[in-house]
Amino acid sequence: MLKIGCHLSAAKGYAHMGKDALKIGANTFAFFTRNPRGGKAKAIDEKDARALREMLSEHNFGTLVAHAPYTLNPCSKDEKVRNFAYIAMSEDMERMEYTPGNYYNFHPGSHVGQGTEVGIERIADLLNRILTPEQSTIVLLETMAGKGSEIGGRFEELAAIIDRVERKEKLGVCMDTCHVSDAGYDIIGDLDGVLEEFDRIVGLDKLRAMHINDSQNPKGAKKDRHAKIGEGCLGLDTIVNVITHPRLKDLPFILETPNELEGYAAEIALLRKEADKREGR
Repeated sequence: MLKIGCHLSAAKGYAHMGKDALKIGANTFAFFTRNPRGGKAKAIDEKDARALREMLSEHNFGTLVAHAPYTLNPCSKDEKVRNFAYIAMSEDMERMEYTPGNYYNFHPGSHVGQGTEVGIERIADLLNRILTPEQSTIVLLETMAGKGSEIGGRFEELAAIIDRVERKEKLGVCMDTCHVSDAGYDIIGDLDGVLEEFDRIVGLDKLRAMHINDSQNPKGAKKDRHAKIGEGCLGLDTIVNVITHPRLKDLPFILETPNELEGYAAEIALLRKEADKREGR
């Protein structure tokens, strides 16, 4: 069964996220481990986390895709910013064990003038410091749009990070449809070719989750502006091609479109209907 959901707010607690997911027809979801703009994380209520775990099991949820704060930049030239990335991710690895066996996604960061090679080295260094053999969480590098000095706009950059990480078994990739198109990959006209290229450079075994977003901009724009499904340059057919592709359809799909819960519910229902139609159900 298609595992699809959206970003949900953790402000009211973990179990509340599970209830919101069920309300909108989701069977996976994403959430920020702390305020998306950074800062101190709220203490976890163990009873609340247990209630969510029970709900996930009872309703056969797919793997969750937690998200690091946007302010996290492990390859900044500012040491304080790099230290925040280390502290936040280290804490988040501990917090993720309250909901074990899930994913933790982060933006690789921006090298801000230091050069791609330095940025890659700094990101890999952080991962080598925070990944442990005991953790059940798989950390995901997100594909980026390639704007400015972002790392991760090319598959080769993700592969270079992974090559430098010792505990590769604790590392994967989350592909974002808006980002990967904005970065110049033709998922509209040649999705198979893009996936073959990813497999050759990174390995499809490393692709663990998808962010499914339409894009306000055409291929190669390098702007990263999400649009609602069917209202952007990718279009509904492209997104349905992604969620029904034989090499992708078992992954968790997370919507990050500009929506409230009602809008997410409509998109989830639409995509389930289109996927069923495509597969003759």
